Amino acid sequence: MPFDKLVALLAEGVRDTLYMTTVSTLFAYLLGLPLAILLVLTAPGGLRPVPLLYRVLDVVVNVLRSVPFLILMILVIPLTRLIAGKAYGSTATIVPLVIAAAPYVARMIESSLREVDPGVIEAAQSMGASIPAIIFKVLIPEAKTSLIVGATISTGTILGYSAMSGAVGGGGLGQIAISYGYNRYQMDVLLITVVLLVVLMQIIQVAGMYISRKTDKRIRE
Repeated sequence: MPFDKLVALLAEGVRDTLYMTTVSTLFAYLLGLPLAILLVLTAPGGLRPVPLLYRVLDVVVNVLRSVPFLILMILVIPLTRLIAGKAYGSTATIVPLVIAAAPYVARMIESSLREVDPGVIEAAQSMGASIPAIIFKVLIPEAKTSLIVGATISTGTILGYSAMSGAVGGGGLGQIAISYGYNRYQMDVLLITVVLLVVLMQIIQVAGMYISRKTDKRIRE
């Protein structure tokens, strides 16, 4: 493959990969955050325990997290076509990416919120704080550093999912690696796409860890 065409192909792959990862992460958090809050609130010992609702949500999250991503992509093809108008390409891949990532994100957020010192929550309750106030003015601010670390891990996971989607026409670097590197035996293209994916993952990791350190009160103190 001529060098200029290879560069253009890889640039398009990086663009599509970042597009899928960014948009999917955004929508995964839009769905995962309220789900995580519900799990924390309704859990036994939570601020508003509702055991039945908690068990239902817990099972749904666990089931969705248990389905391998490539199988999930195939299962939701009808829904993908309904929402995106087609079942292939970077935009269409966002649908299964969000479905796969939202439960994972919910668990990450739930874990972070549960790390908050119960004494802080009790102090807020003793002052008459409402449930929304406790969630948005106590739980989330206190768990900020852990939430940022979780977001870093989640974004990296979604990046990995986006690469896997290339196996079924998902677009991005994953599809380039499979279509050109594997199917056409162009090992140089395959290696370059792997390197680019590793670089993107490292950028996400370094940026996320830097931000988390800046927000960690223990380090500043």
